[in-house]
Amino acid sequence: MSQLISILGLGESGAGAALLAHKQGFEVYASDAKSVREDYAVMLRGKGIQFEENGHDLERILRSDLVVKSPGIPNNAKIIVEAQRAGIPVISEIEFASRYTNGKLIAITGTNGKTTTTKLTYHIFKSAGLDVAMAGNVGRSFAAELAEGDHDYWILEVSSFQLDHIESFRPHISVLLNITPDHLDRYDSYEDYILSKFNITRNQKSGDYFLYGADFPVIREKLETQNIQATRYPISVEDSLPNGGWIEKEEIKIQTIKGEFTMSIYDLALQGKHNAYNSLASGMAAKLVGIRKSSIRESLSDFEQVEHRLETVQTIDGVEFINDSKATNINSTWYALDSMSKGVVWICGGVDKGNDYEQLRELVRDKVKAIVCLGLDNSKIIDAFKGEVEILTETKDMETAVRTAYSLAAKSEAVLLSPACASFDLFENYEDRGNKFKAVVKEL
Repeated sequence: MSQLISILGLGESGAGAALLAHKQGFEVYASDAKSVREDYAVMLRGKGIQFEENGHDLERILRSDLVVKSPGIPNNAKIIVEAQRAGIPVISEIEFASRYTNGKLIAITGTNGKTTTTKLTYHIFKSAGLDVAMAGNVGRSFAAELAEGDHDYWILEVSSFQLDHIESFRPHISVLLNITPDHLDRYDSYEDYILSKFNITRNQKSGDYFLYGADFPVIREKLETQNIQATRYPISVEDSLPNGGWIEKEEIKIQTIKGEFTMSIYDLALQGKHNAYNSLASGMAAKLVGIRKSSIRESLSDFEQVEHRLETVQTIDGVEFINDSKATNINSTWYALDSMSKGVVWICGGVDKGNDYEQLRELVRDKVKAIVCLGLDNSKIIDAFKGEVEILTETKDMETAVRTAYSLAAKSEAVLLSPACASFDLFENYEDRGNKFKAVVKEL
């Protein structure tokens, strides 16, 4: 008799898990507290997978042998608590998928920069001719991609939510770029969030590698208390290192057990201090699997920037419009504002995740001419910056926000969408928010 597996949450992650579970011969029951997107519903019906929407059949789910939880469901949700109380194992979709691959996993996490680093690493591996796929928190889910076929290498972007419920998930190379306060609406404390990130190292062995941002005190301190078996390689843009990845004399330098690599910072496709971490981490991962220096160098120089991350949309009458919709936390927005060399009209706001806007105060004072709030509740932003800028206005839709910002910007200034908040009050996700921003700009 086949095992019964319940999939909770039917977004990209849950739908992918349902497909893979079906392929592996499980009896599958999928459930979502909200309505299921039509394309996912059609896909599930096509495979004959039973599912429900707009509520959970608790009695049926509690008969499961295993529960796979989507990352969007909080750990304290009633359905999760009840399943655990009944002694049913609750795992994440990346944990479930990892049980059915023979490929090597390169898993990348961090509060910021993980999408860019994931895409850059995939670009290097793919350009080198390796059998590689990219999945996880970017593009399609790991389970959905794996249901279509295995690969020698998997480049995975993984979030803290995905790492919360792993058991045997083991990356050959794990990357922890940075940790700054985020998602404090989902975790009881900052310490819990930090520990979730460090879960990426939990099952690594002596033949594996752990790359980490050494410029972050919180990472250095936590390393002292973690029993990490993988070989550690630090990454720094502030200090020279005996091994790992660093910047020295306007070159990135990589030194690992697999040899060394150097390249001028001016030849990197991704410019800026924060992007140096991404290039160093990706280059080091490539070096550790034996990709040739010439191939790494070529890929680091011809990579195209990630959409919705400091993406120049258009310049109209001397006003540059920049889409940084992917900046869903304070640290991302700090990097965006810090990179600006002209006056800024800043569009921000959305669903606050426990933000401390104090970290942005000095940058706002120095660089921001006006703030255009875009969200249903802008009170925290208004309280934080009402004395720091001359103009601070509220809007509730993208068209009004963009047109207001355009009217406030002078020639040679920039309109920067860098929300520092999640998007779910007015938009489906950060991509939807960024696409709407670009669409309105192009209609000006």
